[in-house]
Amino acid sequence: MPGLHAHEHCLKMARREDGTPWFSDFPEPVSSPKKTSPETVATLIRQRDGPDQEKPHDFLLIDNRRTDCIGGTIVGSLNLPAHSFYLSRKILYDLCRQASVKRIIFYCGSSNGRGPRCAAWMQDYIDSVQDPTEEARLEAQVMTGGIRGWIKAYKGDMMEGYDEKVWQAQMNRPDEETR
Repeated sequence: MPGLHAHEHCLKMARREDGTPWFSDFPEPVSSPKKTSPETVATLIRQRDGPDQEKPHDFLLIDNRRTDCIGGTIVGSLNLPAHSFYLSRKILYDLCRQASVKRIIFYCGSSNGRGPRCAAWMQDYIDSVQDPTEEARLEAQVMTGGIRGWIKAYKGDMMEGYDEKVWQAQMNRPDEETR
């Protein structure tokens, strides 16, 4: 995935003991998933958690952070760390299909590496197994800005485990994104 940026300390964190990147055992993704804004995600959450809760939930949020998920996560997110995500694509697809989920929205620290990579892997899988003429197609998307973008826009609103002190420190540090 060309154009991904990572700081040197992030690259160190993203490598295995032998120096290879965490994703080197898996194929390079082909897809370029659609991007969706934190505002769109906030609207989906408000609709999901609003008065019409009998309506089926048609989206799923996936937080691809691993050890950097301190400080909270967006409400209703499922944490599937990027380093182990690739092997979970089939089961996630099956669960989403059974639950009538129409879009899976991925995010990580800033959605510059792990989130887009996992979304692309998921879209590649969807494209390989789903009939392209099917009306209710499942789609993988990436939330722009990641959790950092969410915090800038919403602070602790619509978050679980929000810790303001952690985010004050996090927002003053360089991006912890790993490819």
